[in-house]
Amino acid sequence: MGILSRSAVGRKPNGTMRLIVTTFVGVVFGFLIGVSFPTLSLTKLNLSSSLLPSVVLSYNENGKSSVSDFYSYVKKNSSSSQSQRVNDTSKIWVPTNPRGAEMLPPGIVEAESDFYLRRLWGKPSEDLTTKPRYLVTFTVGINQKKNIDAAVKKFSEDFTILLFHYDGITNEWDDLEWSKRAIHVSVRKQTKWWYAKRFLHPDIVAPYDYIFIWDEDLGVEHFDAEEYIKLVRKHGLEISQPGLEPNKGLTWQMTKRRGDREVHKQTEEKPGWCTDPHLPPCAAFVEIMAPVFSRSAWRCVWHMIQNDLVHGWGLDFALRKCVEPAHEKIGVVDSQWIVHQTVPSLGNQGESQNGKAPWQGVRERCRKEWTMFQMRVANAESAYFKAMEMYNSTNSH
Repeated sequence: MGILSRSAVGRKPNGTMRLIVTTFVGVVFGFLIGVSFPTLSLTKLNLSSSLLPSVVLSYNENGKSSVSDFYSYVKKNSSSSQSQRVNDTSKIWVPTNPRGAEMLPPGIVEAESDFYLRRLWGKPSEDLTTKPRYLVTFTVGINQKKNIDAAVKKFSEDFTILLFHYDGITNEWDDLEWSKRAIHVSVRKQTKWWYAKRFLHPDIVAPYDYIFIWDEDLGVEHFDAEEYIKLVRKHGLEISQPGLEPNKGLTWQMTKRRGDREVHKQTEEKPGWCTDPHLPPCAAFVEIMAPVFSRSAWRCVWHMIQNDLVHGWGLDFALRKCVEPAHEKIGVVDSQWIVHQTVPSLGNQGESQNGKAPWQGVRERCRKEWTMFQMRVANAESAYFKAMEMYNSTNSH
């Protein structure tokens, strides 16, 4: 027993020393590892939005950034490397601000704008006597001036009027009284979807409850914009269009006006056209000539518009991806209806090539874009689901 006791007592100092040395080496190693990695920034990582803190998403959804959001973010992430940058009181770094504006204090950030016209004098707070709640855009040429004049007069002062001029002619509209308060954007030989992608960003049109993106060749004798809005709200439509006069050439039964109801959301098509009664073109479908979007629906649709595909063909079949359930929230307003006059004015803006008329080249481009858009959607969805399958497989082990 004496030998065992002596042996144990004799080894104790060596064990203590080993513990001290091990601890010291661990601290030094940990320090070296820490300083060897740069500070991570959430704003420079391409992460899924579902992985980001809810406070970061609150800016994108509400279009606002606030000090309370910032403090909430710091509290939730106090142990992260990001908080080290946030807690540096000598500099401003606000991760809840829009991308690129992290160095600004939240109180000065204005992430949204509008089309409200302002004065060059007086107090800014007194510039606006009214703020229109809706936006209507027309893509126009001077040859349709009379038709556009009739159409605009169907929209009250609660609508901002925005004209996209594809022929470069703007001064000739000045004799119309409403033209003085309208906004005119002129770029030659461009389509309404080219304009929409570049001038109707969701943060620019955020003040408007509904956005009308219309062609120039629409007869509006039986249309009232205020009544239309009431029906859209009543029936919960996020994406809609007025019914089309049935006696004019129709492509789709879904957009044909029905005289016995206010709104319809489904129809029957030719045999074999609809694989599912809740899918286009039998439901969840409107055409691209006269669509109307809610603010939230447009935020999604804008991101789906391809930058290089200017005609929008195929977009009508994909709109359903932006609302849920689509067969309930996309529909046609029958009691406020329009006539599609099918004036081929934009087609004549093309160029004659290889002996073909200008409109033929435009039509060929439309068909090509439809095929390209369908392929992009299919490929994007396939890639997403494949990535999700790999992710789930990795995390299940």
